Amino acid sequence: MSGLIEGLPDAVALRCLARVPFYLHPKLELVCHSWRSALRSPELLKARQEVKSSEDLLCVCAFDPENLWQLYDPIRDLWITLPVIPSKIRHLAHFGAVSTGGKLYVLGGGSDAVDPLTGDQDGSFATNEVWSYDPIMRWWAPRAPMRMARAMFACCVLDGKIVVAGGFTSCRKSISQAESYDPEKDVWIPMPDLLHTHNSACCGIVIGGKMHVLHKGLSTVQILDYVGSTWRVEDYGWLQGPLAVVQGVLYVMSHGFIMKQDREEKKRKMVASASEFRRRIGFAMIGLGDEIYVIGGVLGPDRMNWDIKQISDMEVLTVRSERPTWRQAAPMTQCRGTILGSALLRI
Repeated sequence: MSGLIEGLPDAVALRCLARVPFYLHPKLELVCHSWRSALRSPELLKARQEVKSSEDLLCVCAFDPENLWQLYDPIRDLWITLPVIPSKIRHLAHFGAVSTGGKLYVLGGGSDAVDPLTGDQDGSFATNEVWSYDPIMRWWAPRAPMRMARAMFACCVLDGKIVVAGGFTSCRKSISQAESYDPEKDVWIPMPDLLHTHNSACCGIVIGGKMHVLHKGLSTVQILDYVGSTWRVEDYGWLQGPLAVVQGVLYVMSHGFIMKQDREEKKRKMVASASEFRRRIGFAMIGLGDEIYVIGGVLGPDRMNWDIKQISDMEVLTVRSERPTWRQAAPMTQCRGTILGSALLRI
């Protein structure tokens, strides 16, 4: 990275490049080879943190086209398309998606390409493969596989470690096993099992620095205080439905409303109407900053129209405003339909 900017030490020049928004990096790489090397170096991520120019992006993967991810820049309201994930599994779905250390991780899952005659899911219901995407280097890389293949499981990041728990190894076998992944060492370590399983998919959220595992149809929540601890069970009486965590607070879309859940006092408060989403299924709901993003999905048929429409639209709700109202954001430029995975990524 010698001679990045004439008259400046390379360390200072790198800090200058680190202030440039991520979406402009492909254009900066065209300037010269030394800039390209600098923009794809591990030092860039550290420099962005030092000059406080890190950016929070939304990562989204939809049903169509298969195995393609896009990043959303909320400040500039634009989408960035990533290379196709190089998995051999067609229409990878029911996976876990998280980010840590400036990388996006896609874990497990199985094929959503179902043969209508045989019901075979492309020969793979659940896998143990793990992929990471480095936005600085701009490539996908295989990581150490999970100790157990799983799909439809809970997946979170605690203290920089990725924790997976529960899920299914086949369409009829749910599991309670849990394990944690150290991204720096690229190793998986077994953890205490969940206290109970259920014949429905589970998901994981982090609130107050603790992992919460929720099963569809159950009011109880299994909680992990920290990596290495055992699970405990609480019954918070949370509503069922799509959920998002915004600044440590849980919001649930239920019966045409966005509801704010109080974890300790078991109270709930209506924040805004969400009646426009009653006909929309398969969308993602995710929190970023003080906003809730509803992305993609499918519009189902009604009495007047039997068509099923895959959509790429995105709506945003600022929940901390005095009068929360929905606004339209830029739709996905490549992806559409059911959202298979979503995560937040800090670069």
